[in-house]
Amino acid sequence: MNNLVILPLIIPLITGIILMFLKDHVRLQRIVSVLSFIINIGLSAMLVQNVYEHGIQTHELGDWPAPFGIVLVADLFASMLVLTANIVSFCCVLFAFRSIGSGREKFSFYAFVQFLITGVIGAFLTGDIFNLFVFFEVMLMSSYVLIVLGGTKIQLRESIKYILVNVISSALFVIAVGYLYSVTGTLNMADLSVKIKEVGQPGILTVIAVLFLVVFGLKGAIFPLYFWLPSSYQAPPSAVTALFGALLTKVGVYSIFRTFTLLFYHDQPFTHTLIGYMALLTIVIGCIGAIAYSDIKQVLIYNIVIAVGVILYGLTIATPEGLTGSVYYLLHDMVIKGTLFLLAGAVIVITGTSDMKQMGGLIKRHPLLGWMFFVATIALAGIPPLSGFIGKLLLLRSGLETENYTFVAILLISSLAVLYSVMKIFMNCFWREPRLSAEQEKGSTKGLLYPSALLLVLSIFMGVGAEWIYPYVADAAKTLADPSIYIHSVLKE
Repeated sequence: MNNLVILPLIIPLITGIILMFLKDHVRLQRIVSVLSFIINIGLSAMLVQNVYEHGIQTHELGDWPAPFGIVLVADLFASMLVLTANIVSFCCVLFAFRSIGSGREKFSFYAFVQFLITGVIGAFLTGDIFNLFVFFEVMLMSSYVLIVLGGTKIQLRESIKYILVNVISSALFVIAVGYLYSVTGTLNMADLSVKIKEVGQPGILTVIAVLFLVVFGLKGAIFPLYFWLPSSYQAPPSAVTALFGALLTKVGVYSIFRTFTLLFYHDQPFTHTLIGYMALLTIVIGCIGAIAYSDIKQVLIYNIVIAVGVILYGLTIATPEGLTGSVYYLLHDMVIKGTLFLLAGAVIVITGTSDMKQMGGLIKRHPLLGWMFFVATIALAGIPPLSGFIGKLLLLRSGLETENYTFVAILLISSLAVLYSVMKIFMNCFWREPRLSAEQEKGSTKGLLYPSALLLVLSIFMGVGAEWIYPYVADAAKTLADPSIYIHSVLKE
């Protein structure tokens, strides 16, 4: 049993409970939140290194061994996602100090951020399919509060759609888990992998796999299940949108990777081909949305959709290099989306709008903000040597090796579409003639750029320091490509 596995999950949970009792002490809430994230980032980094050096780590709750008890499992894939999620969340909370407003802070904003992170980390670390549902619900219930906190008209309107979609998705999740349990008689994911191979019912299992794909596709915003995402993510403040954009859809993507590499690999010609077509259409639809809109948030939200499609196609390639590319791009996208949403939030604070047609010339009075946004845009587009290039290069190479030429073509074209969409923001917001004088600006960027700078430095390091990060990512992809590593670590066989 390794207590280092459970600590990154317990700390935000306890912190959230403590913060609920500090409702009227905003300054103390901020201090406790920062200390909690710093400790959790350190513990998560230690967990990543421990898993890299000693292999997959497990924690058996109540000392009940798998498959009879609940087990937390930290492989490198999950551990690196936990570390990245903590870093991004920390920066979003720092940004919230100057942007979220005292009204939201007094109504337990920081507590619900901690509960949200508890759900996200729990979903990454759980080795039990039912507890994956439980942690999804912890994450979603916290997000329901965060999306409506503040009570603006757009928040209340869009939260109805967001909650309705996720309630339906959760109901389908329970049904899918029930069907899977009725066929296999177990809920432990390592044991499920063994039992699925033994039961010999590929037809019903394929149906269950598609049902899980619908559930996780709704949460991950895959075509045609992405329809709720653009308007829902536009509604909350920028700090919350950054949290949602960087983390929530990635939990759905993670779940697809985990279940379709560990559980549902018995009918790959059907299930993985279906995922491949959905991924390609997701990229195409995301590109159309990103090019079409003139609202900063909408452009970045549709870039989330593009990234989900790119990441998922690596699963269908199913080569070690393809999986490595997907994992690398997933980590990159969490960091860079957090960066861009926070930078966009700073722009909105200055101008009082998210419509880029009403902006211009910001780089004259805000050069640091402008050039940070420029570097972030080229990182998102995959320009070497920044972080987006590494994952895309690995995916392109594996696509060419496996003769997935349609994917290669769409990936290259989508890179141009991404570059155009974000450079459109840069040119309209920063580069043309100023629309606002210094006196007309609606707010100050004081204290808002440091969190974005931290994430941007991390993104740059993921590109120029790829030789240090690549071994970790490749090891994570190796576990995904060979389920027996995960099974033997959990079941101790």
